[in-house]
Amino acid sequence: MGEKQAFQPLTKEDKITVVIYRVGIVLSAIFMSILAYLLTAAPADSPPVLKSVSGDILLYGLYASVALSVFFIHLYVGKFKIYLKNLLYISLVCLAALLLIGKGSLSGALLQTPASALLLLPLSGCLGFVAAKEAFCFRLFEGYLLAMIMPFYLLLVSAGRLANGGASFGLVVIAVLLVLFTLRKVFMPIAFDIGDKSAYQ
Repeated sequence: MGEKQAFQPLTKEDKITVVIYRVGIVLSAIFMSILAYLLTAAPADSPPVLKSVSGDILLYGLYASVALSVFFIHLYVGKFKIYLKNLLYISLVCLAALLLIGKGSLSGALLQTPASALLLLPLSGCLGFVAAKEAFCFRLFEGYLLAMIMPFYLLLVSAGRLANGGASFGLVVIAVLLVLFTLRKVFMPIAFDIGDKSAYQ
C-alpha cells in the first residue's frame, strides 16, 4: 500500500520526478479525452485527411505521455519497473508496426484494419499498470477498472464486435474514468509518491 506520510525530506530530484510522472498522467487523460471527443463529435463530413492527422497527433501524444509516467514512476519493487519499461519498449515496436500498416499514419492503420488495435495492447498495458498501481496504493478504484477495461475494449474493437457507436461509447467511458483517476491522483502531496526510499529495490 502507499504510504501517506513523509519518511524523509524530499530532494529536488524527488519533487521533479513526481511532477513529471503526474504530468504524464494528466497529459494521458487530456489526449484520451480529445480522442474520445474526436471519435464521437467530429462532423461526419470532416475531411478524412484532417481526421487522420488529428488522430495521429493525439496518438503520438498519448505514447509520449505514457512514456513519461513509465520512466518516472516510483516503485518499491525494482522488477516491476523493469517489466514496465520492457512493456513500453514492446509498445514502441508495435508503434512501428502500426506505422507500417498505415503507411505512415497511425489512425489510418486503425481505421483501415481494425485488427491492428491489438498493437495498442502493450501501450494500454503500460497505462493500465500505472492506474492499477495507484489503485492498489491509494484506493483509487477506478484505476482497477481502467486496467481491465482498456485491453478488453481493444480486443472487442480488433474483433469487430463494436459498431461505430459502441466504439465511441467505450472510448468515452475510458476517458471519463481516466479523468476521474487523474483528478483524484494529481492533487495528492508529492511525498505520497516517494514513500520510504529505504524500501526501494
